[in-house]
Amino acid sequence: MKRSWIVTIVSIVVIVPMLLLLVSIKENKAEQQAINAVPDIKKLEPRSSEWGKYFPRQYDSYMKTSKSDEIKDVLKSSPALVVMWAGYGFAKDYNAPRGHYYALEDNINTLRTGAPVDDKSGPMPTACWTCKSPDVPRVMDKNGELDYFTGKWARLGGEIVNTIGCADCHDNKTMKLSATRPYLERGLDAEGSLKYAEATHQEMRTLVCAQCHVEYYFKKTEWNDKGVKKTAGVVTLPWDNGFSAEQIEKYYDDRDFSDWKHAISKTPMLKAQHPGYEMFVTGVHGKQGLSCADCHMPYVREGGVKYSNHQVGSPLDNIGNTCLNCHQGTEKEFRATIERKLERKNELSGIAMDVLAKAHLEAGKAWELGATEAEMRPALQDLRHAQWRWDYSIASHGSFFHAPEETLRVLGSAINKGQEARLKLRTVLAKYKAADYVVPDFSTKEKAQQVVGLPFDTLVQEKKSFLSGLRQQWIEAGKSKGIYDPKSRAEMKFKTSYN
Repeated sequence: MKRSWIVTIVSIVVIVPMLLLLVSIKENKAEQQAINAVPDIKKLEPRSSEWGKYFPRQYDSYMKTSKSDEIKDVLKSSPALVVMWAGYGFAKDYNAPRGHYYALEDNINTLRTGAPVDDKSGPMPTACWTCKSPDVPRVMDKNGELDYFTGKWARLGGEIVNTIGCADCHDNKTMKLSATRPYLERGLDAEGSLKYAEATHQEMRTLVCAQCHVEYYFKKTEWNDKGVKKTAGVVTLPWDNGFSAEQIEKYYDDRDFSDWKHAISKTPMLKAQHPGYEMFVTGVHGKQGLSCADCHMPYVREGGVKYSNHQVGSPLDNIGNTCLNCHQGTEKEFRATIERKLERKNELSGIAMDVLAKAHLEAGKAWELGATEAEMRPALQDLRHAQWRWDYSIASHGSFFHAPEETLRVLGSAINKGQEARLKLRTVLAKYKAADYVVPDFSTKEKAQQVVGLPFDTLVQEKKSFLSGLRQQWIEAGKSKGIYDPKSRAEMKFKTSYN
């Protein structure tokens, strides 16, 4: 009798856990099958919450990009930038990037996009929406790429109403990664080292990010719209010669292209955008075959389900599940290494910014004293190249980590070019008896804005009028068209560097 009880108890101890395990496996398989099923999502559906019904883990993790909500006023910490960008939008307002959750809102709120009062006013073209919303490929698909790139930024305010989301990177039928901006394929094919049509899944885990995190410019392109001649500003990647700072610099020089003429030095300037992909492919991570997603969207396992964490952000926020998968040492040691790399980059970047701001002001003084274009041209060419190289080396996020050697090399060449420009300008100033000229104080954001004559208070008031007026009409237009996703702004607070 006693023996039969022992057998029964042992059987229960063994069998029950096995049954629970089988149930768990069955449930996980069912869940995995549900995940793998093809969902019913419209082509280029811009509302990410619709995708989230089928992919709740990915959607919930994406929504956590809202936690990256701090506003960092870069002009305040580096006032030399106001002088370097005089006459260009970035002198008005420039903050460190926040989470993808805020991409569209920050584009709308920044002083750079101005304060339009209708669909034909404002300083920026429609191209300034391009990296901010899944509504962009939807509008391109509906009206054509050239139509999308034509006109003022405000023209599409009632169409571009959702921030970066699922439709930017995924095919709605297969869920495969898909680059939805056609200029990426054109740029890759022109460069030649990787044809878009031949890209592997692992390469696509970088290329969908490269739709936005690249250098680009707005190429003027004439087209015919039902008998009416129009000009589009098409986003174009300047990769024909290659990815390096010098190769892209040559591309722009050969076309005599400039983003703007500097308000003080009158230099035809270049503004680097986000050359993250270009820097990444020159660094050790790119050369070892890693992708952006490997470090910025690491895989997560919940029970029997494995998925990619869509809380895109710095791998340093999750070192144990990202960097230390490959690197040795402790988290503390790894952080110390990264901080040292950042210090080196910041040290050289600070020197470059001081040199460049002074060079612009010295050029302005030379013009004021009557210098001729022939006298100024060699110095201004050095100044153009110096600022481009400085910008290229720091404008992409994490360049000091992705490609530290290349970042420091390019920053060094920027300082050298900037100093050459200052030497030439000093010769011009000496000719006009101003060799001892001392540049005005630009040590704070306010002082720098005064030096360049920026009407900051007026710009802020105009922006606030826009936000309470036309901006509200855009949201209502999005709602009436059934494309606006209210969940994308449900917990959003209004934050800028000027309110």
